[in-house]
Amino acid sequence: MHLVLTVATLVAVVVAVSASCRRYDLSAPLVLVAVGMAASFTPWIPDVELTAELALVGFLPPLLYTAALQTSLVDFNANRRPILLLSIGLVAFTTVVVGAVVHLVIPGVSWPAAFALGAVVAPPDAVAATAIARRIGLPRRIVTILEGESLLNDATALVALRTAIGVAGGAVTVLDVAGDFLLAAGGGVLVGIVVFVVIGKVRRLVTEPVLDTSVSLVTPFVAYVAAEQVHASGVLAVVVAGLLLGHKAPVLQSPSSRISEQLNWRTASFILENVVFLMIGLQARGIVDAVAQGDLGPGVVIFACVATFAAVILSRILWVFPARFLLVGPGAGGRSGAHPSWASTAVLGWAGMRGVVTLAAAFVIPVTFEERDVLILIALVVTAGTLFLQGTTLPWLVRRLRLPGPDPREDALARASLFQEASAAGRAWLDEHAHDEDPHGTMDALRRRAEQRDNAAWERIGANDPEVETPSEAYTRLRRKMLRAERGRVLEVRSTGRIPHEVVADVLAALDVEESMLDDLSSRREELRDATTGDPGKVTGRVGTIELCEHLEQARPHAPRVDGVCEDCVAMGERAWVHLRTCLTCGHVGCCDSSPRRHASGHFRESTHPVAQSAEPGEHWRWCFVDEKVG
Repeated sequence: MHLVLTVATLVAVVVAVSASCRRYDLSAPLVLVAVGMAASFTPWIPDVELTAELALVGFLPPLLYTAALQTSLVDFNANRRPILLLSIGLVAFTTVVVGAVVHLVIPGVSWPAAFALGAVVAPPDAVAATAIARRIGLPRRIVTILEGESLLNDATALVALRTAIGVAGGAVTVLDVAGDFLLAAGGGVLVGIVVFVVIGKVRRLVTEPVLDTSVSLVTPFVAYVAAEQVHASGVLAVVVAGLLLGHKAPVLQSPSSRISEQLNWRTASFILENVVFLMIGLQARGIVDAVAQGDLGPGVVIFACVATFAAVILSRILWVFPARFLLVGPGAGGRSGAHPSWASTAVLGWAGMRGVVTLAAAFVIPVTFEERDVLILIALVVTAGTLFLQGTTLPWLVRRLRLPGPDPREDALARASLFQEASAAGRAWLDEHAHDEDPHGTMDALRRRAEQRDNAAWERIGANDPEVETPSEAYTRLRRKMLRAERGRVLEVRSTGRIPHEVVADVLAALDVEESMLDDLSSRREELRDATTGDPGKVTGRVGTIELCEHLEQARPHAPRVDGVCEDCVAMGERAWVHLRTCLTCGHVGCCDSSPRRHASGHFRESTHPVAQSAEPGEHWRWCFVDEKVG
């Protein structure tokens, strides 16, 4: 009962604090650490110990697996050079720098103990990096590098920690260190690949969403334990398996299984990562009490904490600025990369928050090491200090350096373009089977449904009047009211008991799925409106460009008459357009295909002018009617 009550209390506090943070736009990880620290010094709060086994085996595998599932393998591979420079080179550099500082400022601490602490505080945390980076809207490449670094650096740090502990025993040579690292890295990757292959074969046989999700929930633990059993890196095994399974999920899993897996892992990740931050804070009193019973005076302890904290921050900054000239890889489509700007390098250097791995690894330090309690306290100070100092100032630094985050309007354009490409492939399949018998007009219905979906995606682009509904918004509003009426009738029938409960549940579930999709469309629309109320910038279509056609490459900008009206609609005495397009050949301004009259497409059919440009304020993207491509 005590364990159940403790777990329930931790989860309840996490939910309450996270909900409050979302309401008041605060960083939940920082607030949870602060709440945990305050609670740890409260007399009636029992001790909640974060052991190394609990953190490294209980928390770390599922958290790493969740982050790996959400990380793009394509983006990870495109940024592999900076990721490896940070996850291996920076961890080794930080271990050496911190080890030298600790050996210098703490009397009696041996080199192995000092390097052990250096390895403990070297790796930034995947959870902290993701939670804070995504919240403040960092550029996607920086987020990818931070995620990739924090996924791999734990393996380097844990190998370095084992090496330092082995050196203290006097039984480690340089060849042993190299062999240990190669076994950990190569073995971890190999185990991860094997787990991916096995789970992939299982998923081809298991199509039931509940069973598939159950397999997913045990996968990180299987990968971690299997790798550790052969003395390889469990961290790398989990990360490799997660990256590959996430990349292959659209092929290996059914749509229902993917949705079920995502929902379950989102819930598990939310609880685990926030409980970790709360438990980090709850360790404060126990660690401080242990240090107070030691021989070192408070002045020495405080100076050691401050010096190590400064060394951790400065070593990262000293590493990333020279390394920025090596952080160059091939760009998209094989184009040459470019050196990252000093602004993005500064943000990358400042985004080094530590987390659960640092504190958990600190408890792995043997009790035979000198001043072990002080070393653990330093790890806590570094973890909490980086979360508070860097976590609170990183948003200010990003704003100060004016680093642009992802633009929801560019994303909306990319989404519409990708939908258009997918629909074109679907229509091509329908054209191939046009000779098949279709007595019910099903193919025409499918074409209309694809067109409706595409139009809904395009409607989210453009600076619409908030008081004017687009066709898709009107559909969403009316359909939601219909669903409420339908659900009310189903509930009335349920109360009579005439229909079996299972049947009623199936119908209610179908209505819930449809309404949840409508809510998602509404939330996306609100994001776009929020983006247009600030600095509008320019929507160029670079994000949405899959490949340019010859018409887009040859089109030259025409001096558009952007007077905010559709010429043909005005001539007809109507004002019911949604978005406007300008023909780049003759300058004609017409309404888009979501508008009732579709004058822009009509102008193309009459004139065969191939390319039009958006006539909406701040938008500079173009559309080829012939090849149906954006650029």
